[in-house]
Amino acid sequence: MSKRIVIIGAGVIGLSTAYYCARRGHSVTVLDRNPEERDGCSFGNAGMIVPSHFVPLAAPGMVALGLKWMWNPESPFYIKPRLDWDLMSWAFKFWRASNAKHVERSAPLLRDLSFASRACFEELSALPGVDFGLTKRGLLMLCKTQHTLDEEATFAARANKLGVPAEVLNAEQTAALDPGVTMDVAGAVYFPKDCHLSPNRFMAVLKSQCETLGVKFVWSADVSGFAHHASCITFVKAGSSEWVADEFVLCGGSWSPRLARGLGLKIPMQAGKGYSLTLPKPPQLPEICSIFCEARLAVTPMGNTLRIGGTMEIAGLNEDINPVRVRGIVKAVPRYFPQFTPEDFAGIQPWHGLRPCSPDGLPYIGRTAKFSNLSIATGHAMMGLSLGPITGRLMAEVLSDEKPSHDLSLLTPDRYA
Repeated sequence: MSKRIVIIGAGVIGLSTAYYCARRGHSVTVLDRNPEERDGCSFGNAGMIVPSHFVPLAAPGMVALGLKWMWNPESPFYIKPRLDWDLMSWAFKFWRASNAKHVERSAPLLRDLSFASRACFEELSALPGVDFGLTKRGLLMLCKTQHTLDEEATFAARANKLGVPAEVLNAEQTAALDPGVTMDVAGAVYFPKDCHLSPNRFMAVLKSQCETLGVKFVWSADVSGFAHHASCITFVKAGSSEWVADEFVLCGGSWSPRLARGLGLKIPMQAGKGYSLTLPKPPQLPEICSIFCEARLAVTPMGNTLRIGGTMEIAGLNEDINPVRVRGIVKAVPRYFPQFTPEDFAGIQPWHGLRPCSPDGLPYIGRTAKFSNLSIATGHAMMGLSLGPITGRLMAEVLSDEKPSHDLSLLTPDRYA
């Protein structure tokens, strides 16, 4: 049965949901607070599809590491000190979730979702006339020190046991795998099933496919509230317009908790600001995407350009660019790629985006208990692009009253209600 569906948010999660819903014959309208020429988290990210990332952000050791890093404003992780009850509550929940049992429970699900999403990307890339630069050459976890390589080797063994292929390489083997770039590393762990693409091109493809399927887009539509009768949403208000539908899906990223709060829903979330710098003419161009393990930076070739991004800055819904954070990225690159210098980044305008981070490191996906026709899909943190297509497909299954192809019990939006 065809339904009228309103999706709030035109990031990768919103567009993926719109695409898979429209493919099932639903009438879909997407509302977005930004103008059509937008540049949010879905565009400036590292463009990685990462089955290797099956451990949630909330994991053993992360609290101690975060406390160590947060005193250095150039470090990979930084919390801007502020008196904020939501932040303190989120931090407490993060601490509670950072245990081995949570990781053991979550890892198989994140693995399965990642592999399913990878298959969705392959299906999309095979569509006629579609090219978003999908490159299936794997990912290198580059380790500057032997200590880090030993730690990553332990993780690689765990990955192989879980069915995620991983191979430990020494410095010579690492160089041989990607000879186009000079590296100064002790070695790497290679994940052959990981991929990368151009986020801008992928978003353009998704939007084009949605339009071909009849999806309607409404830009500069800042949602101000919902109307509901008993346990059913009747319409959503954006500007002077009211949008009536059978189903509503909140895909508003870091802004989702504000909208949910108006409905009496609790969706704990913090915006994790990330930065990226894209070199149009890098001194060397690797062929394989990589992560600098100690620096926590992601490095992705995109055509003839090279994108380097990372950091996690918890500073609220603050979109100011912190030059200290950017300087930390620039200083780290030559430590791993010695042919690069800070001067290579001169004049490069840093991009930034606010990634929606749940306290347990898992996204919110599914219907709410309070409202029978309201679903939520957000909270993917750094995994929004990687898990975008499978999230959209799962939401389409839920909205079509089908049994989801994956168990969503760990991802319920009501888990902190």
